Amino acid sequence: MELQDIDLNLLVVFNELLRQRRVSAVATSLGISQPAISNALNRLRKVLGDELFLRTSKGMVPTPFAETLAEPIGYALGTIHNTLNVTPEFDPASTSRAFTIAMTDIGEIYFLPGLMKRLALVAPGITISTVRDQSDTLRDEMERGAVDLAIGFLPDLKTAFFQRRLFRQRYVCLFRKGHPFAESGLTMKSFLNAEHVSIIAEGTGHGMVDTAIQRAGVQRNVRLRVPHFVAVGHIVQETDLIAVVPEAYAARTLAPFDLLSAPCPVRIPDITVNVLWHARNHREPSNQWLRQLVFDEFAV
Repeated sequence: MELQDIDLNLLVVFNELLRQRRVSAVATSLGISQPAISNALNRLRKVLGDELFLRTSKGMVPTPFAETLAEPIGYALGTIHNTLNVTPEFDPASTSRAFTIAMTDIGEIYFLPGLMKRLALVAPGITISTVRDQSDTLRDEMERGAVDLAIGFLPDLKTAFFQRRLFRQRYVCLFRKGHPFAESGLTMKSFLNAEHVSIIAEGTGHGMVDTAIQRAGVQRNVRLRVPHFVAVGHIVQETDLIAVVPEAYAARTLAPFDLLSAPCPVRIPDITVNVLWHARNHREPSNQWLRQLVFDEFAV
């Protein structure tokens, strides 16, 4: 006999009859009707070719064959039950788990100092690797478990993904302290007259900045285009170029590079920065712990 030849629910009925010896008691225990219990027993009798239980004044008494089946079936059902109900434990203080988090260079600048400082206190054995959060490849990497979490503005990750909002932020203009805007202020006219560094950030949601500016009918004087944000602070510090950047990036670069920021005169939609994970990791204890730590540390 093969497993596909038998309904395993019949073995649950069999095990309960061994334990309680009364059809009414088994029906109550399993939450089904007495006729359904009797029907299950009849089906099992046909499959196994034995009466299995005999009705007596003392209840349902197992046959010798049923008694030989009692221990192995009880053990097998107990093993299945325990396996399905096990709750894996995760101890951050003692683990040496390695996590991979997808984020942009802005994310590395904004999140990693605080995250690594926190991990040093509560989970010193954990190591972190980062990869770029370009949505065209990130979906596949998270589906196969190569990336544990993603942090950022990733509107394309929807189906099969969960997310929690960390904060919303606006875009601002970034320029050096000695810039003429530091005295005169940044207006639409000065924004149009200024020379700009444009950040492409291909594969991320930040590409919508140029689209939003164009839709507003504004034509920027772009003198420099770079693929990412990491050099923008250095560039703006040494030139009169201005950059339109997320407020989180500005917050981390103003002091180190002696820069100033001002609201962008062109209306650009606010963005939502989320922590995201794939459904495959939704109940995985270490993933649950890390994303909660990120939320506790950075959510506003």
